[in-house]
Amino acid sequence: MNKPIYILLLLAIIVNGCKKEQETQNNKTKTVIPKQYPSAILSHLSEMKILLGNGKTVKDLENFENNKYFFITKEDGENWVVFKTPNSGITSKNSKNTRTELHQNKEWTPETGGKLTGTLKVKHVSTSGDARVGASFSVVVGQIHSGEGHKNEPLKIFYKKFPGHKKGSVYWNYEINTKGSNSERWDHSTAVWGYDMSVVGEKSDVYPQEPSEGIALDEEFYYEVNVHKGIMYLTFKSKNHETKTFTKSLIDSDFKEKSDIPEKVKKQYAVIDRDGVEQPNAYKNELQYFKQGAYNQTNGKNPETNLVWSTGANIYNGDLEKQYANGSYAEVWFKSGTLGEGSLP
Repeated sequence: MNKPIYILLLLAIIVNGCKKEQETQNNKTKTVIPKQYPSAILSHLSEMKILLGNGKTVKDLENFENNKYFFITKEDGENWVVFKTPNSGITSKNSKNTRTELHQNKEWTPETGGKLTGTLKVKHVSTSGDARVGASFSVVVGQIHSGEGHKNEPLKIFYKKFPGHKKGSVYWNYEINTKGSNSERWDHSTAVWGYDMSVVGEKSDVYPQEPSEGIALDEEFYYEVNVHKGIMYLTFKSKNHETKTFTKSLIDSDFKEKSDIPEKVKKQYAVIDRDGVEQPNAYKNELQYFKQGAYNQTNGKNPETNLVWSTGANIYNGDLEKQYANGSYAEVWFKSGTLGEGSLP
C-alpha cells in the first residue's frame, strides 16, 4: 500500500475511535442520588400532619420539607429529621408558644389506647429567658393532647437546659383535667434524668446547680408512651443513663381533693393562684391524640404576668433569621418514631 495513503487511513481510524469514545462518555447514564424527605426517615408521618413555626399546617407530609423548620440532615452517616422553631412566630390558637410539631390524625380514648415512640436528641434550646420561670430554656418533644373538654395535656415530655450548664434535664408533666373552671389548672412534673420543672433560679439571671444526673444537648435518648386500658406506661432509655419507667392512670385521678395537691405544685403555682382539683375520672372517655417534634416553651411574654409560663426571652421583634442567629430557638432531631396500638407491657 502507498505509504501516504496508509498514514491517512491510520489517522482516520484513530480520529473515528476517539469520536466514538467521546460519544460513549457523553451517553453514559449519570448516577443521580434521589432527594430524601423526612417521610423517608419517619414512616409514621403518613398518619400525621404538622404545624410549622410560621403557623402553616401541612396535612400531606409525603415528600414534604421546609428548609427553615422541617428537613433532613446527616451526621456521622445517619439521617435525622430536624424540627426547628423560633421563640416567637405564629402560634396555634390555643397556645402562646411556637412549634414545629406533628399532630396525629387519628383520635383515641384512654380506654382504647395507643403507642408513640421516638429516638431523638435535642440540639438547641433558647439561651435567653427568665430563670425564675419553669418553662424557660425548654422544649416539649412529645405529647398526649386531649381533643375535647378543656383540651388539656395528660402528657408533655420536656427537655430543658439552663445557660452555662453542660447537662440538662428530661422530665414529664401531667396536666390535670380540671374539675370546674380550667383557670385553676396546673401541671405535676416528674424528673426522668436531672430536675423536674419545679427547680428554678432564685433570680431572673441566677441558675440552680447543674444536675449531676442530667443529659447533655446532642445526647441521644428514646421514649415510649404506651396507653393501654386507661393506664399510661412511660419508658425512657439513653446510653450511660439508667432506664426509667413510670405508670399513671388516665381514668382515675390522683388529685381529687385539695389535700392531694403536691407541695411542690402548691409552691410553684401559688404565684399565679392555681390550686384546682381534677375530675374524679380524669380523662376517661375523652378523645386524645399524640404530638411529636419541637414545641418551644420559651417565649417573649412578660414574666411578671405568669411566673410559670411567661419566660421573657429575646425574640428580636419576631425576626426569624435574627432569632436563629442569636440562640432564640429550639431544635430537635429525630432518627426514628412509630405510632401503633397500646399493649400490656
